Amino acid sequence: MSTCDTPAPATACSFDPRELRKAFGQFTTGVTVITTRAPDGRRVGMTANSFSSVSLDPPLVLWSLARQAPSVCDFQGASHFAIHVLAAGQHLLSRRFSTPQQDKFVGLDCAEGPAGVPLIDGVLARFVCRNVRQYDGGDHLIFIGQVERCERFDGEPLAFHAGYYQVTVRHPECV
Repeated sequence: MSTCDTPAPATACSFDPRELRKAFGQFTTGVTVITTRAPDGRRVGMTANSFSSVSLDPPLVLWSLARQAPSVCDFQGASHFAIHVLAAGQHLLSRRFSTPQQDKFVGLDCAEGPAGVPLIDGVLARFVCRNVRQYDGGDHLIFIGQVERCERFDGEPLAFHAGYYQVTVRHPECV
């Protein structure tokens, strides 16, 4: 058995929340659209960059949603959701799902996954997940999904950094 010294938890921070948000924004992320079928049958979707892999065995992922988001109850009550990793040219799709509108799916080609979850075509990767757990994350709710199906397609990713959409390029020393 090994032990390690861990620092004591930090005390309350005294900094400007806007500066914290800007510092968080320095971490470049991918961009996802997360979809589900609400308990009342509506298709629901939102843009998120809080997606992360958790485990290969069992296959788990996580993402978070603001507690005040209009769709929080829809995702809490859903048995499944799908995470769509967006490709470089899909910034308009990201914007569509990041703004409040009645039906974000109008005009989109979508198949239906488990429990009627909308599956958006043309994305870089897709994870169809069973909604297995939710955890308190302060002003957010953290969702854990067990991946039941994944698909991967060729292309370049859409990235988000410092409040702007970005495209990635390979580092010249790693070509």
